[in-house]
Amino acid sequence: MTTGVMKALLIACGTLCVALGVIGIFLPLMPTTVFLLLAAACYARSSERFHRRLVEHRWLGPYIRQRHGMTVRQKAFTLTLLWITLGATMIWTAGAAWLRLLLALIGLGVTLHVARLPAFPPVRPLAPDAEPR
Repeated sequence: MTTGVMKALLIACGTLCVALGVIGIFLPLMPTTVFLLLAAACYARSSERFHRRLVEHRWLGPYIRQRHGMTVRQKAFTLTLLWITLGATMIWTAGAAWLRLLLALIGLGVTLHVARLPAFPPVRPLAPDAEPR
């Protein structure tokens, strides 16, 4: 396989992973970080420009740069969205009591997992005249 074809495939796979990662932001049980990390890996091997744009992106970049934790705001947003979507599903879609219970247990498990993650302060960009530490 030529390098041009390989680069095109990696860019296509990276773009698909970015799309799946963005969808994962809004769907509670679909992973976001995993897909964005895969996209970053594909872009790192194929296009420096795409990789830089993804890592420096205002909303998607922190998912890639931050390791093993979330900010308090991210935790609150995640759990709020999780329980809103689970609640709506339990009310309007899940007719059986056992299904509602299953959804509640899944939500409880995700809530406990997110609550146990370390909470980091928000990342603030350096001022242009400040020196990095």
